[in-house]
Amino acid sequence: MRRAATLVLVTVLAAPAAAQVYRYTDENGITVLTNIPPERGRYADLENIGCYGTCIKGVDWHATPLKREPFRDEVRIAADMFDVDEALVRAIMHAESWFNPKAQSHAGAQGLMQLMPATQARFGVADPFDPVENISGGVAYLAELLERFEQDWELAVAAYNAGENAVDRYGGVPPFDETREYLRRVRILRARYGS
Repeated sequence: MRRAATLVLVTVLAAPAAAQVYRYTDENGITVLTNIPPERGRYADLENIGCYGTCIKGVDWHATPLKREPFRDEVRIAADMFDVDEALVRAIMHAESWFNPKAQSHAGAQGLMQLMPATQARFGVADPFDPVENISGGVAYLAELLERFEQDWELAVAAYNAGENAVDRYGGVPPFDETREYLRRVRILRARYGS
């Protein structure tokens, strides 16, 4: 049984441009990850985990489904409060967590906007899995980065990914493949959410 579950995982991660990934526990107690939507109502713990973190390679960001409704009010309020473009906030949330408030990275980033513990402390986020706190903290951080980099949103986004010091050290977008890909992804998503 374990071998079959491993094959499901390998098949999913190798699937080209698999924009949606579903996780559930099957009848044998095996956790399954698949890009094939399971029958509705069959699994009590079915979760659409999107495609963030390790499965982003091969995703067509021009075609991946947008999520305009989740956390609509929370994003709007925080964007207005901190004077940050709502489309940019939504693009970062999409790129970071696929709108999963329980998302956690191997590096320790948590929640919708994937805040690191130091960033959480800096912006008073007590519960990184609370959508209101996470969005408010993430947008406050983004606003600070925009101010620091004179409203250059691409430098702010690069700093959001690689850190402020990396942007300072390189005098612009750091030459890291991950950061350049992240910026490309956010650029595409921001344009789409803004249209």
